[in-house]
Amino acid sequence: MEKPNFRTEMLRTLEGKTPAQISVGTFTTAPVLELMDLSGAVRPEADSQPEKMALLAFSQYVNASFETLRYPFDMVVLGEALGCVVDPGTKARTPAVLKGPMEFSPAVPELPEDLLERGRIPVVLKATEILREKAGSKLPLIVGMEGPADLAASLCGTTRFLKWTINKPHIVKRLVELCTDACIIYARECLKRGADVVVIADAVSSPDMISPDSFRTLIKPDMSRIPKALGGGKSVLHICGAADPIIADMTECGFDGLSLEEGIKDLKKAVETTHEAGTAVIGSVSTSSTLFRGRPEDVKREAFECLRMGVDVLAPGCGLAPETPLRNLKALVEARNEFCGRNR
Repeated sequence: MEKPNFRTEMLRTLEGKTPAQISVGTFTTAPVLELMDLSGAVRPEADSQPEKMALLAFSQYVNASFETLRYPFDMVVLGEALGCVVDPGTKARTPAVLKGPMEFSPAVPELPEDLLERGRIPVVLKATEILREKAGSKLPLIVGMEGPADLAASLCGTTRFLKWTINKPHIVKRLVELCTDACIIYARECLKRGADVVVIADAVSSPDMISPDSFRTLIKPDMSRIPKALGGGKSVLHICGAADPIIADMTECGFDGLSLEEGIKDLKKAVETTHEAGTAVIGSVSTSSTLFRGRPEDVKREAFECLRMGVDVLAPGCGLAPETPLRNLKALVEARNEFCGRNR
């Protein structure tokens, strides 16, 4: 029996149509050590060399049976391009921002005209071209990037950013506007080079970090500009933690899908709210307690629950820990197959 066209099925899902089957994959980072060993593409080279980045991304399909190709494997590409000092990491430790340019000077920087030529952005763009050629029309390319609030926090420091949301909101608004413009320029180019879906990951927007009111007034207006600016390209918003108080706001931003974490307190209600807006739900098997520490049977149990709650794409709730066992990733696919077999 011929395999479904995973790219077609994913795009149908994000268009609000009924796919032939529920897709399984990841919309969040997946720097898994076993995939590196099996593919021969090891970080940090896979973070800075397009051929290695593409090879590691493709191993998600070859070795984990995922139906998505998600890359890059860290969330600081835009921050680095905008002048952040970055620790390049190791095989088991992802790149991280050490210091942002606004920690030296509080002035909001200008958006550089050569943004797409800076840092590792050219690497991601070249990896996109390689993956598009390799995947053809069969697999969806999912490119992730830090969202406006995350990027802003990288530029000025997370503690300073959080304080500014309270006592200097005018600076936050200017900074978030700049960061949104950067996201749009980068996302458009990724889509132009062959990516199918852009994932905006914004942990700082979580109610665990800033108040829902701050999200609504300081982040949401600019966040809403992103999907509209992509010329019909598909987009997904991922916000970590217990995002329940802002689910409706997230749907109003206009993304085609929401990627939800296991921190959601009422997944059934979140799914219902999201579906009422015509938006797909992606998630939300726990990356820490289940995929990282659990057994395949634990993964299947939680996956079944997510599927019963109505998720449209079965996926990890957040970024995968490098030590996540490959058998647990395969268990996600097995769970979908078993669940859909029982529910035919």
